[in-house]
Amino acid sequence: MRKFFLPGLVLLAIALLIWWWLRPAPLPEAIATGNGRIEATEIDIATKTAGRIIEILPHEGDFVQSGTVLAQMDTQVLQAQNTEAEAQVRHAESARITAKAVIVQRQSEHNAALAVVAQRQAEFDAANKRLKRSQRLVGEGATPQQEVDDDRARVLGMQAAINAAKAQVAAAGAGIEAAKSQAVASQTLIEAAQATVSRLQADIEDSVLKAPRDGRIQYRVAESGEVLAAGGRVLNMVDLADVYMTFFLPTEAAGKVALGSEIRLVLDAVPDLVIPATASFVASVAQFTPKTVETETERLKLMFRVRARLDPELLKRHLNQVKTGVPGMAYVKIDPKAEWPANLAIKLPQ
Repeated sequence: MRKFFLPGLVLLAIALLIWWWLRPAPLPEAIATGNGRIEATEIDIATKTAGRIIEILPHEGDFVQSGTVLAQMDTQVLQAQNTEAEAQVRHAESARITAKAVIVQRQSEHNAALAVVAQRQAEFDAANKRLKRSQRLVGEGATPQQEVDDDRARVLGMQAAINAAKAQVAAAGAGIEAAKSQAVASQTLIEAAQATVSRLQADIEDSVLKAPRDGRIQYRVAESGEVLAAGGRVLNMVDLADVYMTFFLPTEAAGKVALGSEIRLVLDAVPDLVIPATASFVASVAQFTPKTVETETERLKLMFRVRARLDPELLKRHLNQVKTGVPGMAYVKIDPKAEWPANLAIKLPQ
């Protein structure tokens, strides 16, 4: 028994010695660490109006660029409504032209009525002078009374004709105002119809679903032929220009992390790579808070959320290798003057 025990102790000592030499060097106090997962901003590609999907172009996993057409919605109903609205615009424009012609006609009638008033006024003045002469002559016995009566009747008739002509002037003026109101109403109808056309054209344009930015299609939520309500999701994509890892640090470390602090990420899937990042967010409120925080030890247990954002230019160079959901470790330098250890030197894929 003793013969086997001693060699076993020797082998154990050798194993411990090898472990001691090969174990990872402890992290400097100026570097804090936390674990998290790679995430990216997700964008839902959704319909603006209700309708049927005609075609969905990309497949899951496809990379798309900003402005790329992703899906086409059925626009037959919108096209018909747009045609109707355009017809209403033309009808309103025709009504406006007619109203303007009526204004010109009413203005001509108004001018003619003013001329008639002037004519009747001249005739009235002449008749009135004739009456005065007749009245003077009848007093001298040079003119019969009948002539005076006729002249008086003529003056009264001229006065009535003036009143009638003035009424025609007023009627023509009212006609002008009515025609102007009709022109304004026609212009309003034109603007309303044009607004409807613009809205429908915007809806038609929005029926062509395009990528709002560069990214990768993550899910096809719907398929061609499905009818969706307004706001119905068609695709889900991730913005590979905004990739980050969220991790948590205790109070003491989080309090020393500033925005822009250097961070190194080591992912479980590629442990031989060291990816640079920067702190883009540090929570101002603890995420894990005990119900009662009374002692200093309990306060040190509070955890604050930190976000490490990867450089967009770096991401562009390695788009095909960017994967979300991959777990890993984040190492953040809480002392800007500290040096990174050799095992955390930046190492990127070739």
